[in-house]
Amino acid sequence: MPSSTLGDRFTAAFAATPTIVAAPGRVNLIGEHTDYNDGFVMPCAIDFTARIAIAPRNDGRIVLQSEEFPERFDFPLDWLPDKPIHAWCDNLLGVAHMLRAEGIPLTGASLLLHSQVPIGAGLSSSAAVEVGTALALLAVNQRSLPLPRVAQLAQLAENTFINAQVGIMDPFISCLGESGHALQLDCRSLAFDSVPLPPQLRLVICNTMVKHKHAGGEYNLRRKECEEGVELLKGWYPEITALRDLSPSELKASSADLPKIILDRCTHIVRENERVLAFGRALRATDLPALARLMCESHASLRDLYQVSCRELDQMVELAEHLPGFRGGRMTGGGFGGCTVNLVDSSVAETFAAEIAGAYRQKTGVHPDVYICSATRGAHIETASSLRQ
Repeated sequence: MPSSTLGDRFTAAFAATPTIVAAPGRVNLIGEHTDYNDGFVMPCAIDFTARIAIAPRNDGRIVLQSEEFPERFDFPLDWLPDKPIHAWCDNLLGVAHMLRAEGIPLTGASLLLHSQVPIGAGLSSSAAVEVGTALALLAVNQRSLPLPRVAQLAQLAENTFINAQVGIMDPFISCLGESGHALQLDCRSLAFDSVPLPPQLRLVICNTMVKHKHAGGEYNLRRKECEEGVELLKGWYPEITALRDLSPSELKASSADLPKIILDRCTHIVRENERVLAFGRALRATDLPALARLMCESHASLRDLYQVSCRELDQMVELAEHLPGFRGGRMTGGGFGGCTVNLVDSSVAETFAAEIAGAYRQKTGVHPDVYICSATRGAHIETASSLRQ
């Protein structure tokens, strides 16, 4: 939706001229579940965007409205819910609490959300909304924070308010994405390097239409299993604090002391970190066969060792491998549904998208959403208003 249309709708709803903030979703090319293990990831921001229109109020209230959900919420700032109310506004409330904890005073505000990022597809719809909300609230209160800190506060909102133990990757790339580039991120130090994507390739994202959720369940269990692995491995390597600290040879040497399921989880993380670094080298060298091999290995590891794939994701990956122009693909996101990401020759991207949609529909009876995407810039203010009520 064009920002002018969102601005007009905001003005019709709230009789004010808004500031509009845009924050993108993301797709992760490789490096899955490594972020909360202090490891390496390789995401890029994509041209699906959450937009927040916001203007100040003088009545000490925060009013939240979405163009995707019917419920409108109206809270006094002094009595914001201190735990989730299990509604679409929970992510926004979590961000407001984190900003206050950071020492940012909040004034009353009207806020209208419109998001193009598919929900439950593994494209980081929550992080886009959280980052956009943080920048919007900062703007309306005439404050600023470094973008890496905004990303950390968005992560804290997920971890402490929503109780989804996600890592830093999603909000970080939403904040700091760069057009035409992936971002190789060290999730421990937050050091990052923008890596150009081959211009002859497009990102084709295939939505299995199986939705997933991060809060609770298997996602949080995987994190606990990794933490258990670290505690057991400290008997061998007392200095480690995360699986990031282990090499494949060190893990192999101590593998007899780990239960099989914990060993499988640790093996995925340790090898996936190696794959991210190799993927970065392959991107810089435009080594397309290496990119394809590494993505294939990543998917197999997520399926067999980390056990976060599902039948539909596996089918989507298998169907893509036989299509012209395919240069590598895998499941992306937390798993248990959601999307695959494929590198595809630009010249046949539209044909690829049509053919994989038809093949998946024939295989499953489900019509998938298929998106041809480009890497885009991170969160930013689209239009600013100096008007104050």
